[in-house]
Amino acid sequence: MRVWAVANQKGGVGKTTTTVTLAGLLAEQGQRVLMVDLDPHGSLTSYFGYDPDTVTQSSYQIFQAEEALQPQQMQALVAGTSLPGLGLIPTSAALATVERQMTGKDGMGLRVARALTAFKDEYDYVLLDCPPVLGVLMINALAACERLVCPVQTEFLALKGLERMTRTLQMVQKARPRDLAVTIVPTMFDRRTQASVSSLNSLRKYYPTQLWRSAIPVDTRLRDASKRGLVPSAYAPDSRAVRAYRQLLAQLVQDEKAADTQLLA
Repeated sequence: MRVWAVANQKGGVGKTTTTVTLAGLLAEQGQRVLMVDLDPHGSLTSYFGYDPDTVTQSSYQIFQAEEALQPQQMQALVAGTSLPGLGLIPTSAALATVERQMTGKDGMGLRVARALTAFKDEYDYVLLDCPPVLGVLMINALAACERLVCPVQTEFLALKGLERMTRTLQMVQKARPRDLAVTIVPTMFDRRTQASVSSLNSLRKYYPTQLWRSAIPVDTRLRDASKRGLVPSAYAPDSRAVRAYRQLLAQLVQDEKAADTQLLA
């Protein structure tokens, strides 16, 4: 089971869209995929028609439980989506209280990692959608994942946010037994604007080893898919953005295989 976190310390850069689209493409390839919403704002949860204010089984239970949840308890948290083979652990508005509740508790940064062990034989991929804030929830995601997918909108303020995320990763790497693989994904790219082109060039200059060499273009089909609660690849399989996400996924899978080969060498 592979665990990917989709995170950035800036909002509005395409984290939930990236989570949904990659998860949908994996499920369409026959992979068993689980998405986990770790953001109290609940964009991922709302995407599939669930209300974070009323949902009773959610990722909050992972943090509320004194002991790690058993496999059957974890499975009870999984809700269905519009695509077979694609599950979701929704979020609850109560997740916003975790920061206060968990401060000072032992193992507070490992709750998600421990909980996901219950799914090691149930899913091929788990994608964690993170809040845009460094705190207990993001730290849990970074501790649980093997790869970080970091969407970055191609505009100046988003690049400044990436600097904060980079400092966070340097801190997290020191506490991990093995390096965290990082893929920075330029999003909302509009080649017609100088701002987008300039931002993409800056990413290529300052993050040459971690940056995915292409970019996700601006595409209204992504918004249309979210309105209907459908993964973009099911709603508009030939759209520009979905084609780009397919290329991204192919690169991510290729990188995973290369990393596996290095470990076995």
